[in-house]
Amino acid sequence: MTQAQKGDTVKIHYKGKLDDGSVFDSSDGRDPLEFKIGDGNIIPGVEEAVLGMEPEQTKEATIPPEKAYGEYRDEMVIEVERTQFPEHINPELGQQLELKQSEGQNIVVTVTNVAEEKVTLDANHPLAGKDLTFEITLQEIL
Repeated sequence: MTQAQKGDTVKIHYKGKLDDGSVFDSSDGRDPLEFKIGDGNIIPGVEEAVLGMEPEQTKEATIPPEKAYGEYRDEMVIEVERTQFPEHINPELGQQLELKQSEGQNIVVTVTNVAEEKVTLDANHPLAGKDLTFEITLQEIL
């Protein structure tokens, strides 16, 4: 039987879970995810898990932060004076905002605390620092 290897384009179905068993993402009810192994279009841990799989095979893989969304970095959390927000933006807990960095790149931040004078913004990916468990089924190798 053919096994998935670097350079192959594959289609997978997946379910991603956190340590507490809650599902953070799934392809259930959608078309399978298609990607080329080695192109870096998905997190490295999923690419590595698919290597060596055969069509119709299902496996579970636990992926550490360094092969997923990285470690949680405290330096990516900042406090901003409320007066620095444009008048039309009223920051709320959990709200995602897009900021332009000094280099001109946009970055998505999440409001993690709203106080009377300051707002805390977190630029870490919501899944940074977490072990992720994926149930992966290789649908086909194209």
